Amino acid sequence: MLERLETEVFLALAEELHFGRTAERLGITTGRVSQVVKQLERRIGGTLFERTSRTVRLTDVGRCLAEDLAPLAAAMDDALRRAADASRGITGELRVAFLGEVTAPVLLRAVSLFTERHPDCRVEVREVHLSNSRASLRDGSIDILLASFPFDGMARGPVLLRESRVLAVAAGHPLAGERSVSLEVLADHPVIQYPDATSVTFKRDRTPDHTPSGRPVPKGPVGGSFSEMLTLVAMGRGVLPVGEHARRYYPRPDLAYVPLHDAQPIERGLIWSEANTTARVRAFVSAATDAAPTAATNPLPNAR
Repeated sequence: MLERLETEVFLALAEELHFGRTAERLGITTGRVSQVVKQLERRIGGTLFERTSRTVRLTDVGRCLAEDLAPLAAAMDDALRRAADASRGITGELRVAFLGEVTAPVLLRAVSLFTERHPDCRVEVREVHLSNSRASLRDGSIDILLASFPFDGMARGPVLLRESRVLAVAAGHPLAGERSVSLEVLADHPVIQYPDATSVTFKRDRTPDHTPSGRPVPKGPVGGSFSEMLTLVAMGRGVLPVGEHARRYYPRPDLAYVPLHDAQPIERGLIWSEANTTARVRAFVSAATDAAPTAATNPLPNAR
């Protein structure tokens, strides 16, 4: 039976065809690579590589061995990975959710990479709404949520998505034709309000009580969902600061989206209950960070 190091050295050299690169890849010396190859050739009783001062090539025997050995080594690596996943709890089921159409593509990229890394953990994807997102995390019906920051009382991962803010107004609104507006205009128009289920900090970020100069912002009616809030805007009941992706995911002829040139971008990422910081959750956050086009590297709390 081949030793693990013999297998690793042989397959790495079969790919690299260079003793120095193989040594660097495996973190050993060039002399050790040469020694292992010679030992393996003695065991087999034949030459595996043709070596000159300038080139390294597989012999026919070496090529056959590489073709036979590669899938076996991959299967061994998979078995070790599955055992490691099981010992860390990365098996079973993970329930992930998204809030808002804009977050779905980002979440699906994360699910794809997570599933590739941890095929023994089944991922269930759900959609939640403004009215039940917090309750779903608290009652355990979902494990992790991709939504907007801030999200009071929950652990959070890195920022996975940033977008500029725009002001949603009715198509016939006086501001509809502007190239951009300031947050100061919020003092001149009622602002549609988020439902009571959303946190105070989130509301303060999205629909502030005062403009940057301190002018009070009049409150408009409360919407039960994001679509309902946009409908209230279209009806002329008020205006609403939203993310620029609303142009794409909520295009409506009765609405206009005007850039807010002095507003900070909206940030979105993964959110979960601090008490539910499991190995599965940590692994999913890692996959989502790696899958994101521009990933942040905020530290995660310890798994429990």
